[in-house]
Amino acid sequence: MLTMVKIRLRRTGATKKPSYRVVVTDSRKPRDGAFISVIGHYDPKTEPETVVIKEEEALKWLRQGAQPTATVARLLSKLGIIEKSKTVKEKT
Repeated sequence: MLTMVKIRLRRTGATKKPSYRVVVTDSRKPRDGAFISVIGHYDPKTEPETVVIKEEEALKWLRQGAQPTATVARLLSKLGIIEKSKTVKEKT
């Protein structure tokens, strides 16, 4: 059986003060459940919002077919990682 791997946010932080980890996980697992790898973090409460993602790890998972959620795709494109993964695909 083929499992779908997703890159998505995992909520951490206190009540009314969310922060998130960017994780690679099986799509069937719950939002805050088990995950394969942590590739970064995101804090929407800071001004401007803090986004730290390990570029090499993200590119590795995107090359292997992991699908980012809409929010993670926005964060990855903001950092230029989506564009880099597209140029790598075009070269091969």
